[in-house]
Amino acid sequence: MPTVAIVGRPNVGKSALFNRLAGRKIAIVHDQPGVTRDRIAAPSKSTVTPCTLIDTGGIGANIDDGFGDQVTIEADIAMETADLILFVVDAHDGLTAIDQALAQKLRKAKPPVLLVLNKVDDPKHESAFSDFTRLGFSSSVFVSAEHGRNFGQLCDEIDAVIAPLVSETEAIAEVAEKVGIKLAIVGKPNAGKSSLVNAILQDERTIVSGIAGTTRDAVDLPYSFQNENFTLIDTAGLRPRGKRDNSVEVFSAMRTEKAIRRSDLCVLVIDLAEGITAQDRKIAQLIMEEKKPCLIVLNKFDLYHPGANKTARLEEATAHVRSELFFLNYAPFVACSAKNATGVDHVLKEALKIRKGAQNIPGTGQLNRILHTAFETTPPPIDNKLRRRLKLYYATAAMDEKYSVIPVPTIVLFVNDKRLMATSYESYLVNRFRAAHPAPGIPVILSVRSRSRREWEPRQKPQGH
Repeated sequence: MPTVAIVGRPNVGKSALFNRLAGRKIAIVHDQPGVTRDRIAAPSKSTVTPCTLIDTGGIGANIDDGFGDQVTIEADIAMETADLILFVVDAHDGLTAIDQALAQKLRKAKPPVLLVLNKVDDPKHESAFSDFTRLGFSSSVFVSAEHGRNFGQLCDEIDAVIAPLVSETEAIAEVAEKVGIKLAIVGKPNAGKSSLVNAILQDERTIVSGIAGTTRDAVDLPYSFQNENFTLIDTAGLRPRGKRDNSVEVFSAMRTEKAIRRSDLCVLVIDLAEGITAQDRKIAQLIMEEKKPCLIVLNKFDLYHPGANKTARLEEATAHVRSELFFLNYAPFVACSAKNATGVDHVLKEALKIRKGAQNIPGTGQLNRILHTAFETTPPPIDNKLRRRLKLYYATAAMDEKYSVIPVPTIVLFVNDKRLMATSYESYLVNRFRAAHPAPGIPVILSVRSRSRREWEPRQKPQGH
């Protein structure tokens, strides 16, 4: 469902607005500023379109018990994950410096912002609107959260924004269900990509030739397996840029790269008989840069040290892959022979496992426990230049691929100063997260963001002005 975040400075009536939209008293309503310190979520009972409401702590609160930074971070998270922001101001108090500072921040927010002038219990209070026009928001509405005045218009304004989002999501979900998991079959020329597709389909649907580069275009082929829909995207083999000797090859490579971007899962086909080459590593690097889930297929396994026993061959192949593609260590692999059609069913079985593992994204509480434990177990080093240590305030998971069948979460870390995050410590956190929450085939993306109370405080005018 779409998410609607309610933000504003302390004591403007955010919780009263939240309770009225939710249809029940959930958030604490009190005259004392700063009572709400955490995000509180509940489904809306007042809008026609279903949505999730998020009430946040007051921004810019003068809280002397150490919660000020946490409140700011909570509000930040709400704004970055919302589809619509309700910016609540107090019509009685008029425009304040904190309102102006917050408005400056909200104008840079991705989701649309609806300015809600609260505590307008009487039409005579509507004259306060002239002050708030300076904030620069095109959409606004007068309400009284306490008495329900003009609440119908507020709900209409919310529905106008979120209803199209629901329709779009439903349409995309319907198409996604029909198309199923989009598998981009990629690799260098003559690695056996088309042979693998034919073996999976049990049909000669694509041209197989010993001549490298036979497949020129990206071909979408639907297939059903274990009552699940798939779309196999057979792509042209990617040559090194310097060896693309004509315009057809250049455009084929472009379509292959586009297929990687639009896929749900990249299946990197390796010619195991030849071994992993520099071009295999470049393609793997492209998959990693696009932040795509990945499955490695070790093709021509029947030609890999055929005289040795299967267990020894598999152990040697595993060591070879992990050594040569160490940067793609999140990708599981399947050994098969596309030409003999042996082991190819494991490709789709593994794809289903990857999708299942991607659905189990840890909740905010579990995520913070994992990362805070990692910080406590091995504290980050003190930066020699800045003479400070990295401090983690909060973590949350945001979806990097919003409509993907196999979602890839971005773990957003709110810290005291992102410059203090060392590359080695970032790798340590990724490894600790993977150990606590295994999800084979799924990349772990960290986004480190600096947060402090000073970001929200209005600048003081210099004396004499």
